Amino acid sequence: MTLIRPFAGLRPRPEYAQAVIAPPYDVLNTTEARQRAVGRPYSFLHISKPEIDLSLDVDPYAEIVYAKGADNLQRLIQQGILQQDSQPCYYLYGLTMGNHHQIGLVAVASVADYNSQRIRKHELTRPEKEDDRVRHIDSLNAQTGPVFLTYKHHATIDELVKTLTTAPPAIKVVAEDGVVHTLWVIQAPEHLETLTSIFNQMDYLYIADGHHRSAAAARVAAIRQANNLDHTGTEAYNYFLSVIFPDHQTQILDYNRVVEDCNGLTHTALFKQLQSHFNIHSSLQPVKPQQSGEFGMYLSGRWYQLNIRLEQIPSDPVASLDVSLLTDYLLAPILGITDLRRDQRIDFVGGIRGLSELETRVNSGQMAIAFSLYPTTLPALMAVADAGKIMPPKSTWFEPKLADGMVTHLL
Repeated sequence: MTLIRPFAGLRPRPEYAQAVIAPPYDVLNTTEARQRAVGRPYSFLHISKPEIDLSLDVDPYAEIVYAKGADNLQRLIQQGILQQDSQPCYYLYGLTMGNHHQIGLVAVASVADYNSQRIRKHELTRPEKEDDRVRHIDSLNAQTGPVFLTYKHHATIDELVKTLTTAPPAIKVVAEDGVVHTLWVIQAPEHLETLTSIFNQMDYLYIADGHHRSAAAARVAAIRQANNLDHTGTEAYNYFLSVIFPDHQTQILDYNRVVEDCNGLTHTALFKQLQSHFNIHSSLQPVKPQQSGEFGMYLSGRWYQLNIRLEQIPSDPVASLDVSLLTDYLLAPILGITDLRRDQRIDFVGGIRGLSELETRVNSGQMAIAFSLYPTTLPALMAVADAGKIMPPKSTWFEPKLADGMVTHLL
């Protein structure tokens, strides 16, 4: 078995691509998905979030929901909206957001290599979300949401991708958020062999986003292997849908925090405690941290720049992350927030929303204090994964997002 392999993808016919592609299933809630799908019968939301086609009182995890998703997938296939390629292919998936551009390889990645940690993870999964994806994959007999993987860039791949993307793309669409999604199909045997061979020589791939999807794919593979007396390891269920981007193109944005109260502290008491670990400077402008160890704080209509003292930064790959430093030296000891997964007093704001969103949340009275962070770097993410450790919740916000519906892997 190889680390990755080509596959015969199911994808929209070019003239329907604009109508099909949709945000990832976990970016929109059910209400937002219902609104987004109005008047769009071909939207992939009918497949990724099929509860939108059922009554409001239906449990989104009910069996009827997954059955509806399977029906909707078959409907788009039968209508010719989605078509499967006749032979195994790789695909190149380009994302352009403003001045940022990245191109990844669409492939299926080995479940065995995921299980052996050759495909490395850095997050814990939530059982209910993992169970949901297991049932979705199993009911549809397809993996519809790609896992976002990354790798340490390779000069030969860079050059080959540059050459292949000079050809006209098979699909090019602009999503509602302005992000341009472009797809090229790679069919030439020599290119397939080259890419497979180079990737198979790599030590590791890293999960950037999609821990629940990859974990669910591994569980489905285990179940199907156990039920298949003729299992060979080459079956489609032994691989999971991925888009693999080089590290030097991958973009991580800040993932900021807002807290609804100051834990009973007056502002004077709060600043006194902050001074134990941070140098504090008031700022006339919103503070967008420019380096690790620097934080912005918005409180009572004013911005402050907090710089943690260097001697406070440990060498551990997890404890040295900015998200950990904020928790360990401020959120937990001062604001009393020790469990970021369960504490209802804290919320998280992706950097794509900008610092103005932090101001809005505080100025509205909904939250009392906000913190802007320097983005987690990809080398830091890889260091955590290489150490076999887990990052704190809400450590990374990858942007732009992959669309659902561009390419699907049938099992």
